[in-house]
Amino acid sequence: MDTMTLDGNKEEDINTAALMLKQGKLIAFPTETVYGLGADIFNSQALKSIFLAKGRPADNPLIAHIGSLEDIDLIVSHFSDNARKLAEAFFPGPLTLILPVINSIPKQATANLDTIGIRMPNHPIALALLKKSGPVCAPSANISGKPSPTKAIHVLQDLDGKIDGILEGGSCEIGIESTVLLVDPIPTILRPGIITAEMIAEKTGIQIVNNEVSLNNPLSPGIKYRHYAPKATIHLTSSSEEFLHLLDRFPQSLKLSTHITTQFSELIPLKESTFYDVLRSADAGNISDIIILFPHADRIKSPGLANRVEKASST
Repeated sequence: MDTMTLDGNKEEDINTAALMLKQGKLIAFPTETVYGLGADIFNSQALKSIFLAKGRPADNPLIAHIGSLEDIDLIVSHFSDNARKLAEAFFPGPLTLILPVINSIPKQATANLDTIGIRMPNHPIALALLKKSGPVCAPSANISGKPSPTKAIHVLQDLDGKIDGILEGGSCEIGIESTVLLVDPIPTILRPGIITAEMIAEKTGIQIVNNEVSLNNPLSPGIKYRHYAPKATIHLTSSSEEFLHLLDRFPQSLKLSTHITTQFSELIPLKESTFYDVLRSADAGNISDIIILFPHADRIKSPGLANRVEKASST
């Protein structure tokens, strides 16, 4: 299969990508979080192709992407008052709502659950595409388990020849996946992201409970399996003393921290927008060890980044 490269800044290329999606083909496209791998949500064979191209476990549910609020009625069986408040406050944006799904949505989209994740991306190319194609399911456009793609070249590195096309649109602004929120009966963050519980409470008055999430029957992607991981071994610490010890043990390592000082000239900033790009650069450079200094206070301030770092470093 030849993977077609399309220009997301050209309307005719967006039209081509939308037509290809309607024909059951797989198209990668940019969002504000990461590049997604889109397939028509109503086409079960196309949805199966996502899992095949990514090597994604069949019990890892997909997220539906919509271009307008009207599309929600095509996917969701019940849209509660809380769900409406959240959508009005954060759509388009990096928030995914877990809602009850209608029976006509193929089971490949939901991993046989009775709920589905749904979001409206805040990216002009993604919105233009989705308004022409209709709703699509779109996990990250990478090989399952690897760092998510924040540039078109990342998609091609993983999926060239495995998908039908990629709609190029530059670098993704946020750089980590959306916050996933179970809306009812108890609002619960299943996967942290840029949008925090505090932001949700401030804008909607909805108080979020951060419960322990079941790994055996996950309602959200990014929970059950190791994710976002480079080939290198990640050594994660919150202690400056341990960081110095690790520097002695692994002098050729890549070094990241949320605090950049002149003491360590080789430190790379640890932040959401560049984290996956740094991991992919480490793979390209055959780096064997990555040391990350991430103090607990910083992890509390950036729960989405903390989640991705911890997932990438777990075995």
